[in-house]
Amino acid sequence: MNNNFFEGLEALGFSNLNDLKIFEEKQESQDKNMVIKKELTEADCLYDKTYTCPVCSLNFKARTVKSGKARLISTDTDFKPHYSIINPVKYDVILCPYCGYAVLTQFFHSLRATQIEWIRNQISSAFKAKQYPDIYTTEIAIERYKLALLNAIVKKAKVSEKAYICLKIAWLYRGLEDQDNEKRFLEQALKGFLEAFEKERFPVCGMNEHTLRYLMGDLFRRTGDTENALKWLSDVLVSRNAPARLKDRARNLKDLIRASQQKDYKDTEQT
Repeated sequence: MNNNFFEGLEALGFSNLNDLKIFEEKQESQDKNMVIKKELTEADCLYDKTYTCPVCSLNFKARTVKSGKARLISTDTDFKPHYSIINPVKYDVILCPYCGYAVLTQFFHSLRATQIEWIRNQISSAFKAKQYPDIYTTEIAIERYKLALLNAIVKKAKVSEKAYICLKIAWLYRGLEDQDNEKRFLEQALKGFLEAFEKERFPVCGMNEHTLRYLMGDLFRRTGDTENALKWLSDVLVSRNAPARLKDRARNLKDLIRASQQKDYKDTEQT
């Protein structure tokens, strides 16, 4: 088969056109200037932020989540957040590598002179520095949170601060599916929040009265006390000032408890 479409033009001075094609064959073209979108990793979401320690006055860097990099996907009933790519909860403890001062980010600068002295005497004197990797495992995060909890006890922090640390430790254990340790720290969180509800001014760890009532209702549920869970959730539902969205959450939680109770009752009848 003759593939020379230009046969006969030799007389006009055009020869050697056998391989010339009328249409260019399609080729997958790549724009040299095209930027290929890279899949974000946990490392891409972090940077080193510089802090000055209020205890030892030395500068140090702490791994910090970049603003806007963590996208919230959902929350558990006790407000445990679920994010894409990175879990910011793992990086919420700031730890001075020189003196051992460890604290949740929001409480970093909240130290009195007497508290600094207590930390120096009881934390810094025993602290052994440790080199952490750039990416924290959940186990590393738990270790850092426990040091923050120890600091909170030593500096005689508000019970709400200690309760909030315990709550976050429970979340981390939940991520490891360690139910026993999760429950242990949920119980401690509940104990602290109950005391804070009675003694502290609102907001408590950023929560107003209604939000804390709801949270304690769920903590009672998660630790096996459905009677008190229903009581605290009912307080939210009958409140005139509680937001509609929070009431919806409380109502859903009550339905969840009722469904669980009915299931337990049926299971008991069948045995």
